[in-house]
Amino acid sequence: MLKPVDTEKSLTSPPNPPFVEGGFRGYMTVFGAFFALFAAFGQSMAFGIFQLWYSQNQLVDYTASDISWIGSVQLWVFFFSGSFVGRLFDAYGPTWLLASGTVILTFSLMMTSLASTYYALILAQGVVFGIGFGLLFFPSMSATATHFMKYRATALGVAVAGSSVGGVVFPIMLQRLFNTVGFGWAVRISAFVCLACGVIATATVSSRLPTRKPGPWVDVSSLKDANYALFVLGSAISCFGIFVPMYYIVQYAEGSHVSQTVASGALSVMNAGSVFGRIVPSIAADLIGRYNTLFPSTVLMAIFTLALWLHAHDLATIMTYSVFYGFFSGSWFALQTSCIAQISRMEKIGVRMGMAYSLVSFPALVGEPIAGAILARDNGNYTGLIVFTGVSLLLGSLVTLAVKLRINSSLLAKV
Repeated sequence: MLKPVDTEKSLTSPPNPPFVEGGFRGYMTVFGAFFALFAAFGQSMAFGIFQLWYSQNQLVDYTASDISWIGSVQLWVFFFSGSFVGRLFDAYGPTWLLASGTVILTFSLMMTSLASTYYALILAQGVVFGIGFGLLFFPSMSATATHFMKYRATALGVAVAGSSVGGVVFPIMLQRLFNTVGFGWAVRISAFVCLACGVIATATVSSRLPTRKPGPWVDVSSLKDANYALFVLGSAISCFGIFVPMYYIVQYAEGSHVSQTVASGALSVMNAGSVFGRIVPSIAADLIGRYNTLFPSTVLMAIFTLALWLHAHDLATIMTYSVFYGFFSGSWFALQTSCIAQISRMEKIGVRMGMAYSLVSFPALVGEPIAGAILARDNGNYTGLIVFTGVSLLLGSLVTLAVKLRINSSLLAKV
């Protein structure tokens, strides 16, 4: 006997198209997402260069903690926008969000190139950049996740590797341009690069899922999922420390009697290590498990920070630490979305990812200023800052392990 068709439901909620792993649209989405993250995340990961420049030029009278608030506000706005952008992604898809993000990110950099006061930089490079960052990042990652299932971690890893490649290119480019054409034109040139990347992303990124009526701003049912709640908690604790080396490694290297040009190279080396860290562990994650890869990566970040950075007093050790930290931090960033997707239904990936980033925005906001305050309290001695970073990462990894153990126990219960 045929079942009656719910006409209203069929009109308002079209069925998802048959799933095809990757395909042309899927690979083009990875391609476009790579460029979106190259521009947005890559530019953000170059903030260590700005931190050093501001401390010696526009903001010479401000402390390291004060200056780091610019980057922290940028990260907070980016992370916090996640739930809002995720909801818009569900309703409208990625194209208009990416186009808006491209315009806003480019505008923010143009305004940064003209800014000369602390509050102007907070507004332009912090708030406005963070909005553009979120509009480029979240639709790109959510759209990529919809095209892949078996090789989702690999696809997301390749896409997010764009941020590390950008993190290599932008510090080198900005450092050289600062010294040749000046701060204003250096930032404007980087804005044009970001504009071109955003146009490519807008033209190529697509979602496999049809647009649908967005859910509530806060998905309370997700917060009741213990695995999801614990995963977000672990990521939040890690976010207290994970960006600290990226913000302070250049300043640390210069304080270790390394020239400014070579010191800026430490950040590029860190981001170069992150390129491989976002791809190789992602491939491994599809073979041995996402959480089986994420947990040791976070632990090793903590170990190398406490064991190596704490004793890095020469160029060789600083660069060695930069490579290893870059590799394992790249793995952490690459696996966040795939780990969330593993414990979520397909149609909830966008909203859950956005909500997770919104929740971790608060530790991301205060982590670097706390590290800067510790540095100021210790009169420029980095020991406290490094311990703060390592302990945050270690505690975050232990909470992530709890999620893995819960998943294992639920699988055993079904056997």
